Amino acid sequence: MVSPLAGTLTQHPIDVEKLRQQFWHPEGEISPVKFGTSGHRGQLGAGFCARHALAIAQAVARIHLEDKIEGPVLCGGDTRLMSHDTAVLCAEVLTANGLHVILPEMALPTPVFSFEIIHGRASACLNGTASHNPPQDMGLKYNPSHGGPAGAELTTRIAQYANEYLKNPAEIKRISLEEARAKGLIKQADLITPYVESLGKMVDFESIRKSGLKIAIHPLGGSSLPFYRAIQEKYQLQNMHIVSQTQDPSFYFIPIDHDGKIRMDPSSKYPMSPLIEYVKSGEYDFAGASDPDADRFGCATAKGGLISPNHALCVMADYLIKHKNPAKDMQIGRTLGTTSLLDRIAKANGYGLDEQNVGFKHFVDGIVGGRYILAGEESAGMSMSGWTPEKDGILAVCLLMEIMSVGGDIAALYQGLTEQYGLPYYTRVDVPTDEEAKKRVQSFKKEDLKDLQSVAGEKVTGVRDSDGIKVYLENAWFLVRPSGTENILKFYAETFVNEQHLQQILEEGRKIFGV
Repeated sequence: MVSPLAGTLTQHPIDVEKLRQQFWHPEGEISPVKFGTSGHRGQLGAGFCARHALAIAQAVARIHLEDKIEGPVLCGGDTRLMSHDTAVLCAEVLTANGLHVILPEMALPTPVFSFEIIHGRASACLNGTASHNPPQDMGLKYNPSHGGPAGAELTTRIAQYANEYLKNPAEIKRISLEEARAKGLIKQADLITPYVESLGKMVDFESIRKSGLKIAIHPLGGSSLPFYRAIQEKYQLQNMHIVSQTQDPSFYFIPIDHDGKIRMDPSSKYPMSPLIEYVKSGEYDFAGASDPDADRFGCATAKGGLISPNHALCVMADYLIKHKNPAKDMQIGRTLGTTSLLDRIAKANGYGLDEQNVGFKHFVDGIVGGRYILAGEESAGMSMSGWTPEKDGILAVCLLMEIMSVGGDIAALYQGLTEQYGLPYYTRVDVPTDEEAKKRVQSFKKEDLKDLQSVAGEKVTGVRDSDGIKVYLENAWFLVRPSGTENILKFYAETFVNEQHLQQILEEGRKIFGV
């Protein structure tokens, strides 16, 4: 059910001072450190507090010392409540262990952490963020020397050490920033100029400048704001306007989502509603947005309104193939739940398709190894070889600006792709459940479905059980995955037949898995 207030603004919907106190003095038993696809996250207080930050930082320091990892660690975070405090705590712990730290005063986008690592200015990073989650949430993620999200083996090790320190906080070393600076262990760095200058090698800003497009950019209160300002200035984009420069940790200025919560999600129609109105009214031709840590993108156009991330990824992949002349041994990478229209685009142009489990960490080797024309996921994350092995919402928005300048409206370009390759009908349904049902679904294996011959009138052509369980049909597929953080089952389905067939797949698929 959609909240009657969905899409409206709420003045300070969270109690900032109370959450700040809970960060420093959590009530009740605090949660153990548990890394999901993108770090440890939880609500400020028992879910994520100062003790979590200190324990994780000490765990990282221990790993750097054990593995003899040299070079400074970049500590920072986005614009959400307690991000900077978390970064300071991490710096105090790392420097107490003798490690060098880069500690910026400004909020920092997730892709910029990655950018600094791959260019050798940092050996790793600790990044305080909970992405587009509600403002009362907070988290901490670690990127190692390859610049991308840490893999399961490393995050398991961090969590193990961190949970030891939660039980034995006296073992955590910590000094003040003043002492760390006196010892020469903390330094500042220009983190805007190198990123913005390098972005000019990936995006044709000259075509954007000359296009005459009216462009609106909304950082959604996030860390991308000074980067968009720098892009605007360096590339003289007089036709690009930053329509909101508000930053407040309550994010009161973001329209609330379907369930009455604030989510700074650039792919949702609720927080994006002002931008949708901008393009519908004709005031702007294109509107782009990034979430608070700028690892996700969103866009709306005059002809199409809000553009689905799946649609945008298809348009970007097709454009990169046709305009950037990628080597023939490169591939399009996508996650399990992302549209298979990408498969058809890749095949028609003589390129391979690499399907990976959910989580951008699975694309790291391919991006670093120069394998991907584009790597994307349906939840609005993308990057490419030659750039960072992290999702980059700023890159995505700027590339979409280029595409609009050179090729026309994103919605029209997507329609052209569907006329050429077929129109996919796609959905994702979040099914409320409990831990028992999640474990049951997680235990499904290919062998359990060996007698499954057809679904919704189509022959079963394959089953994959590496991340949830995915069933492939002749012209369709469906996937069920338990959420790692919530009591829901995520049920994805896509067909190239029609809407009725999609509903039939949902009904029969849910019966198969008892959800």
